[in-house]
Amino acid sequence: MLFHSSLRKELSRSFGATLVVLATIVMTMMLIRTLGLASRGSVNPSEVFLVMAYTVLGYMPTILSLSLFISIVGTLSRMYRDSEMVIWFSSGRGLADFVQPLFRFAWPVLLLIAVFALVGWPWANSQTQGMREQYQRRGDIERVSPGEFRESAGRNRVFFIDKDTPDGATANNVFISSIERNMQYITSARSGRIEDVGESRYLMLRNGQRVSRTLDGTELKISEFDTYGTKIGGDEGVSADTSPVRTRTTLTLLREPNATNRAELAWRLGMLFAAINFVLLALTLSSVNPRVGRSGNLLFALFAFVLYYNMLNLGQNWVGSGRYSMGGFMLALHGGALLLGLLWLAKRHFNWSRPRMRPATPPHA
Repeated sequence: MLFHSSLRKELSRSFGATLVVLATIVMTMMLIRTLGLASRGSVNPSEVFLVMAYTVLGYMPTILSLSLFISIVGTLSRMYRDSEMVIWFSSGRGLADFVQPLFRFAWPVLLLIAVFALVGWPWANSQTQGMREQYQRRGDIERVSPGEFRESAGRNRVFFIDKDTPDGATANNVFISSIERNMQYITSARSGRIEDVGESRYLMLRNGQRVSRTLDGTELKISEFDTYGTKIGGDEGVSADTSPVRTRTTLTLLREPNATNRAELAWRLGMLFAAINFVLLALTLSSVNPRVGRSGNLLFALFAFVLYYNMLNLGQNWVGSGRYSMGGFMLALHGGALLLGLLWLAKRHFNWSRPRMRPATPPHA
């Protein structure tokens, strides 16, 4: 009991501290990234922190896996450095005896990783995608700030207004540049107002002119108008078939087993299998020489984590392109990592070593 309780207590402290540090780093990085998206007009500036929270929630499987891996490696490396492992080994404990307390500590974390990977990841991505699409589908005049050139929702027109009214429905000194059917149209007007006609919205321009020319410049036409109407905004939504695969629920991936869905499903299940393998790999990678610093051992462990994680992402592309099957890839990567961890653990537990060649003794004279 003392062996199990002391190990789990130290692992809990190490895991909590590591999780806080990693979550803070990821939140800072996501905040900078989301602010960049807001400055480019991809997300609503008033929803920056909400988008950041959903993004961090989606990355929780990776954060939890890395926190679990670092906490185990750091705790056991400290025990090796302080000769505590020697005491446990002298009392009859082998390295394989650490597997049970490690998994008793890790199973709630593994359960959270499964929930976040299978449920939290698609839900967070769908929320973020929904907010971005809603912001992109807003009216064209609502997208424009006075004194700035902005693209329309369909990215086929550029708007500019000099002034607008508090209600956002009327603008002065309006400029619109658009390209349609190999023709470029440049429209300018003294004022414009948004009006609803049926289920569509139109920008009614007054007192302006319209210049139309071919893209090769061979034809030019200039016309003036008192009133001119142009449709703005977008009424079409995004269908479920064209939604990004990362926003689809796990049940949808199982019901529609095409190559893209199988690749996404392999990644989500792979996060859980990778976390299980990380527990075994951390146990085998934590052995250090007490006379040598542990920084080199920790760097090697982080390199192993990055390599495994990159192989998981690379395998997702391979399965999606049809290069490998989902079952074959998962068996090769996760099954191979599990076999390697078990063999490495058995080698350290039983102190297997290569037989040395003994020099031949010369014959007696």
